[in-house]
Amino acid sequence: MADFDTISKTHARAYPMDFVNHCLDFEQDDVTFVQLITPEQPTIEMHQADMLIKVALNGEEVLIHFEFQTTDSYDPEMALRMAGYIIRTVETYRLPVYSSVIYLRPDAGRRDPGYYLQDRAKHRILIEYQVLRLIEIDGAPILDKKPTGLIPFTPLMKPPAGVDAEEWLRRCIQTADSIDVPNKPAYLGSLAVLGNLIYDPETISNIILEETMQQPSIIEYWTEQARQQSARESTRKHIFEVLALRLQPDTAQTFKPVLEAIDDLQHLEQLHRAAILAENVEDFQRALEANGS
Repeated sequence: MADFDTISKTHARAYPMDFVNHCLDFEQDDVTFVQLITPEQPTIEMHQADMLIKVALNGEEVLIHFEFQTTDSYDPEMALRMAGYIIRTVETYRLPVYSSVIYLRPDAGRRDPGYYLQDRAKHRILIEYQVLRLIEIDGAPILDKKPTGLIPFTPLMKPPAGVDAEEWLRRCIQTADSIDVPNKPAYLGSLAVLGNLIYDPETISNIILEETMQQPSIIEYWTEQARQQSARESTRKHIFEVLALRLQPDTAQTFKPVLEAIDDLQHLEQLHRAAILAENVEDFQRALEANGS
C-alpha cells in the first residue's frame, strides 16, 4: 500500500501557499507566507500535526493547520483528534489557528461534523475546523490555474460534468506533465500513487505511457515507493510483534501511533533492534526519545 500520507505532506511542505490559497477562503484578504513550522517530534502523549504554516493575514501572524486523512478516523474520532491538535497548537504558539482536515478517499469524511462539542451546562466546549473532501472540490479550476502543489491531487477531485473518470485522469496527467518541476518523474509518480486510491494501477500506467515522455523513470519511482512502503510496514509489524512478546500486548499497542508517524526506514530498523533489547516499557521509551521520536 502506498504511503499516501507521506506524499501529501511532502507536497504541502514543498508548496505550502498552494494549499493556503486554494483550500481556504482568503481570496479577498492579504495573505503572505512567513514560515513553515516544524512541530516537536511526536510522543506517546502528543502526536505531531501534519502541517503548520505561519502566514501574515491582513498584517496579523496566524497559523494554518492542515491534517491529511486517507480514511475515516474512529479511535479516536476525527473531531476529538482535531480538537487536541488545535488546543495544543494554540497553547504552544499562542497564535490564532485556522485548522482543516483534508480527506483523500472519496468515501471518507462524509460524517465528519467539522467540530468537537462538549455540551454540558456551564462547561460547554466548541472547537470548529474546516472539512475538505477532495471529491467535493471542483478539479477543473485547479487544472486551469496549475498550482504545482495541488495538481498531483486532482485525480481525486470532482471532474467536470460529462467527463468520465478515465478522461479526467488523462487531463490530470497531461497537466502534470506540462508543469516545470525539478524532478518530473517523482512529481508524476506522486500523482500516480495518489491516483491509486480510486483508479486501477494498470489504467494509470497505460495513460502515463501514452501521455508522457517520462515512462521508465516514473515506473522506477513508483516501484521504489512501493518497495519502501512495504519495508516500513514490515519493520513496524516486527516491532509490534517483539514488543508484544517482551512486554504486555496492550502496552505495546500504546506505541502504535508513534511508530506509524515515523517514515524513515533506518530509524524504524534501529527501533526494531531496541525493541529486541528492551527489558521493559521504559527501555523502549528511552530508545524512542534517544532517536528523536
